[in-house]
Amino acid sequence: MVWTWRFEKSDGSETPPALEPEEFTTQGDAESWIGENWKDLLEGGVDQVRLFEDDTEIYAGPMSLHAAAE
Repeated sequence: MVWTWRFEKSDGSETPPALEPEEFTTQGDAESWIGENWKDLLEGGVDQVRLFEDDTEIYAGPMSLHAAAE
Protein backbone atom coordinates (compact mmCIF):
# COMPACT_ATOMS: atom_id res chain seq x y z
CA MET A 1 0.00 0.00 0.00
CA VAL A 2 1.12 3.51 -0.82
CA TRP A 3 -0.19 6.69 0.81
CA THR A 4 -0.04 9.90 -1.22
CA TRP A 5 -1.34 13.46 -0.95
CA ARG A 6 -3.21 15.34 -3.67
CA PHE A 7 -2.69 19.11 -3.49
CA GLU A 8 -5.50 21.41 -4.59
CA LYS A 9 -6.63 25.00 -4.95
CA SER A 10 -9.87 25.95 -3.16
CA ASP A 11 -11.86 25.14 -6.34
CA GLY A 12 -10.62 21.52 -6.27
CA SER A 13 -8.19 21.84 -9.15
CA GLU A 14 -4.89 20.08 -8.65
CA THR A 15 -1.84 22.28 -8.08
CA PRO A 16 1.85 21.45 -7.70
CA PRO A 17 3.05 21.67 -4.08
CA ALA A 18 5.88 23.92 -2.90
CA LEU A 19 7.40 20.80 -1.30
CA GLU A 20 7.44 17.48 -3.08
CA PRO A 21 6.53 14.66 -0.70
CA GLU A 22 7.58 11.06 -1.04
CA GLU A 23 5.18 8.16 -1.22
CA PHE A 24 4.49 7.03 2.32
CA THR A 25 4.25 3.46 3.57
CA THR A 26 1.80 4.25 6.41
CA GLN A 27 -1.07 6.65 6.97
CA GLY A 28 0.65 7.91 10.13
CA ASP A 29 3.80 8.87 8.22
CA ALA A 30 1.72 10.74 5.62
CA GLU A 31 -0.26 12.57 8.31
CA SER A 32 2.91 13.46 10.23
CA TRP A 33 4.43 14.91 7.06
CA ILE A 34 1.40 17.13 6.37
CA GLY A 35 1.39 18.21 10.02
CA GLU A 36 5.00 19.33 9.74
CA ASN A 37 4.70 21.00 6.33
CA TRP A 38 1.18 22.47 5.99
CA LYS A 39 2.35 26.07 6.52
CA ASP A 40 4.90 25.87 3.70
CA LEU A 41 2.31 24.25 1.45
CA LEU A 42 -0.24 26.97 2.24
CA GLU A 43 2.31 29.72 1.60
CA GLY A 44 3.16 27.99 -1.70
CA GLY A 45 -0.43 28.19 -2.95
CA VAL A 46 -2.03 24.93 -1.79
CA ASP A 47 -5.47 25.51 -0.21
CA GLN A 48 -6.52 21.95 0.56
CA VAL A 49 -5.27 18.37 0.44
CA ARG A 50 -6.68 14.88 -0.01
CA LEU A 51 -5.04 11.70 1.29
CA PHE A 52 -5.16 8.53 -0.80
CA GLU A 53 -4.29 4.93 -0.04
CA ASP A 54 -3.40 3.69 -3.50
CA ASP A 55 -6.49 4.91 -5.45
CA THR A 56 -8.88 5.18 -2.47
CA GLU A 57 -9.53 8.58 -0.89
CA ILE A 58 -9.25 8.29 2.90
CA TYR A 59 -11.19 11.31 4.15
CA ALA A 60 -14.66 12.37 3.05
CA GLY A 61 -13.68 15.46 1.10
CA PRO A 62 -10.62 17.66 1.17
CA MET A 63 -8.85 18.89 4.28
CA SER A 64 -8.44 22.69 4.21
CA LEU A 65 -5.04 24.06 5.14
CA HIS A 66 -6.70 27.39 5.92
CA ALA A 67 -8.70 25.90 8.81
CA ALA A 68 -5.45 24.85 10.44
CA ALA A 69 -4.11 28.38 10.10
CA GLU A 70 -6.99 30.00 11.96
